[in-house]
Amino acid sequence: MREERLHEMNPTGRFTDRAVDYAKHRPSYPAQAVDLVMRGLGSQPLVADIGAGTGIFARLVAERGARVIGIEPNAAMLGAADRHDGVEYRLGRAEATGMPPSSADAVTCAQAFHWFDAEAALVEFHRILRPHGRLALIWNDRDPSDPVASAYREAIRAVGGVHPSEARAFDPSVVSAGGLFSPPALHELGHEQTLNEEGFIGRAMSASYAPNTGESAQELKRRLRDAHRRLKDEDGLVRMRYITRVYTAESVPGSA
Repeated sequence: MREERLHEMNPTGRFTDRAVDYAKHRPSYPAQAVDLVMRGLGSQPLVADIGAGTGIFARLVAERGARVIGIEPNAAMLGAADRHDGVEYRLGRAEATGMPPSSADAVTCAQAFHWFDAEAALVEFHRILRPHGRLALIWNDRDPSDPVASAYREAIRAVGGVHPSEARAFDPSVVSAGGLFSPPALHELGHEQTLNEEGFIGRAMSASYAPNTGESAQELKRRLRDAHRRLKDEDGLVRMRYITRVYTAESVPGSA
């Protein structure tokens, strides 16, 4: 039997009941990640943020002076997004953005590319990018050496196991395999998120694979409360460490 891929696991609908927790409790991204996107783009570049979710990364890019179009297939996620004068949110998919050809200076995908049909999405990104335009794929990955991240992971595993999205291993060669983009460069950055007990639980509730109703959800919350109380500092906070991975590539002209 063929193994189901992530883009076939209802990627456009699975966050509908997580939108509020996603907006409140997902981590932001380090300033250096935005630096890597914006470097050399000039003033007021047009950036297409694909799989924009609740606009966390889109707003960071807009704060640097870019004009951002945030493309997201889930209306609930867009409804939970904070507004920003520099961001225009649109319903659309990575594989069919609705943007004009050669209109974007950069395409970004923060915590989203693994949900796309990679081949079709890369064709679409190449179509909407200007020649030599930038592609940046960004993930906040929990640091496996961090005790807080480890306790968080074990609580989720205890009630639901590991979803394929949690176990994903990104193969960067997919970016250049079709000849549309240069081989991507990897940049790894340190990052952390400070969480009180509510935020620690909310961070888990924002994950599409974590149970958020019924007995399993109550057990998950109990385990997370116990972990937070065990690991919190004198201010009642834990700090979850991440490794932010940014892959940058350049569109190859005339290869469509």
